Amino acid sequence: MQQLSPERLILTINGETVRLKDVSPTITLLEYLRQSGRIGTKEGCGDGDCGACTVAIVGEGADGKPYYQAVNSCLIPLGAVAGREIITVEGVANGQLHPVQAAMVETGGSQCGYCTPGFIMSMFAAYYDGKVDDMAIEGNLCRCTGYLPIRRAAQQVMQMQPLGDCFSQKLAQATTQVSQISYTCENQKFYRPTQLQTVLELLQQHPDASLVAGATDLGLEMSHHSKNFPVLISLEAVAELKTLTNTPELVEIGAAVPLSQIEDRLHGVFPAMDEMLHWFAARQIRNRATLGGNIGTASPIGDLPPVLLALDAQLRIAGSGGERTLPIAGFFKGYRKTDLQPGEVIVSVQIPKTITVGATRRLSQSYKVGKRGTDDISIVAAAFTIDLGDRNQIKHARLAYGGVAATPARAIAVESTLIGQPWNAETVKQAKQELKQAFTPLTDLRGSAEYRKMLVANLFEKFFVEIGNG
Repeated sequence: MQQLSPERLILTINGETVRLKDVSPTITLLEYLRQSGRIGTKEGCGDGDCGACTVAIVGEGADGKPYYQAVNSCLIPLGAVAGREIITVEGVANGQLHPVQAAMVETGGSQCGYCTPGFIMSMFAAYYDGKVDDMAIEGNLCRCTGYLPIRRAAQQVMQMQPLGDCFSQKLAQATTQVSQISYTCENQKFYRPTQLQTVLELLQQHPDASLVAGATDLGLEMSHHSKNFPVLISLEAVAELKTLTNTPELVEIGAAVPLSQIEDRLHGVFPAMDEMLHWFAARQIRNRATLGGNIGTASPIGDLPPVLLALDAQLRIAGSGGERTLPIAGFFKGYRKTDLQPGEVIVSVQIPKTITVGATRRLSQSYKVGKRGTDDISIVAAAFTIDLGDRNQIKHARLAYGGVAATPARAIAVESTLIGQPWNAETVKQAKQELKQAFTPLTDLRGSAEYRKMLVANLFEKFFVEIGNG
């Protein structure tokens, strides 16, 4: 087994090296910052929704270079930032206001000031990667001023060119590699291996260990102190889980690749994935969340599983006995239950790029209905793939949904009836009637069962009108 040498948790905050001992690795970064007197970073919702806790960390961009990335500190376990450079709002000014701070002051974007540090840190990260726009602050809420003056501040920063300041110089010298660690405190163990084999060996030693990558889901349980994690194994530094390859036949995405990297590197390859990633949470979440995590939690309202079901994705899974490949359609076994066996790990997701034999074109798109545009849980998510022959007959059909059953699911019976039918309004009208009976969703605070049934049918018609009727 690769040796994991015990060490203290060492991180850098605003240029200062911090060595921590006897500190729980599962308290959140936000908790530690505030306990250590860095109270500019605020706690709002504790769910990753409001952005008051936003900080910037030096992470790897889609091109492999170091970037400042905005993240929700309320969702990150302290062990996960070992070896990383962290910038909080206290470290942004360097003798004078940073340009993003000055823009916020000049436009009157701060009133009570509680949300302001989070907005500043989101714009700070975007300032250095050239992505300052309205979407840079999509993960930040303000309850006082409304967004107009804050948007004006963002628009003002958009016109600026980052100067060669100390933060630019830090990026030029930074590394995105994170080392392996093994840390124990008060009977809590935190491992961050760098090789898949080490992960599998650790799972043999600790069969009840919890796996964590971006921690955007598991971080919720940490943030609200609702669950204890005696052993955590972080996957974010495992080389085999961080690869992304794009060939003429398929795309293979490592399970620990952050969604923001997928968004940039695969833009234009799969329209359905592009659309769903656009509405997937906010930039702070996408900078941390991983594809493997979104699948592995087996949430019935996960945004990406319907897309992967519609694209006939397959999972590469590794365990102590070797590797196996499993169609994602066979992965979900029940509510929060999967086909993963003890000691197994999702390695990657393979998505074919080829269309059905005999088909001449492919239509594919996804949809998400929620109470907010971004950064919200789906009421219903849907993804569709239709392959058509030269006479406009349906050769292949995938109709996948989230939020309507105990697992992400396909309307298999409706798919079967579509094969061989002409792709026209009459066929879609008949399919709508069948789709209304395809699932038995629940009623909850987000929507009634009847509403969800209507969405299941109407989203397919929307797909036909917008994508497939041209």
